Amino acid sequence: MEDLKGKKVLVLGGSSGIGFATAKAAANAGGEVIIVSGNQQRIDKALAGLPVGSQGFVADLRDEDHAGKLFAKIGQFDHLVFTAGEPLQIGAISDLEVDVAKKFFNLRYWGAFISVKYASPYINKGGSITLTSGCASLRPGKGWSVIASVCAAMEGLTRALAIELAPVRVNLVMPGVVRTDLWDGMENTEREGMYAHFNDQLPVKYVAGPEDIAQSYLYLMLQKYSTGQTVVVDGGYVLI
Repeated sequence: MEDLKGKKVLVLGGSSGIGFATAKAAANAGGEVIIVSGNQQRIDKALAGLPVGSQGFVADLRDEDHAGKLFAKIGQFDHLVFTAGEPLQIGAISDLEVDVAKKFFNLRYWGAFISVKYASPYINKGGSITLTSGCASLRPGKGWSVIASVCAAMEGLTRALAIELAPVRVNLVMPGVVRTDLWDGMENTEREGMYAHFNDQLPVKYVAGPEDIAQSYLYLMLQKYSTGQTVVVDGGYVLI
């Protein structure tokens, strides 16, 4: 596979976690990287860790007007990666307020939908879109109803877009448990206990960091014969 030299890679949610790791991996492969986040301070911090010439933009990807103006400003590019999201709430369905549960779709699902709508006309020939889901839809834990629902929705969206936007390739990365701020809503002792549990239970015997997952996004940018597919990168989580 060729590298990303001369290719422009746009990472939405690229200021932290898996998004930032993917931006770094794309830059290391020769790509010209642009990151987007809802927070200028996070963008500034992320740009300090990326090659000179990398760019960053602030945008609310849940807002159609913001998204439309963002992509018009950026113009033509080659690869779109969507990793934007906030920590999700874990809890019994009986304890979840419906209005709160609905809000978790606003960025992770509708933000992706809006971004693809306004970005796709600017993707160059041979380009790609890589979205993000999670293994909760394949093997949900107790209290994961919202997380599992968002992940499943992203799978359906990916397959539909692969048909609608062809020949632009559209794929999905489905991470398992990863050490990111996704779990910041948990108490520290509970979170570390979860990591320790999976360190022991996963077949690979460790919990991935963002850099491990970033390689899957890089693969899908470079793999020209894959579309409508889900790449599961979970350390064997769905097997246990």
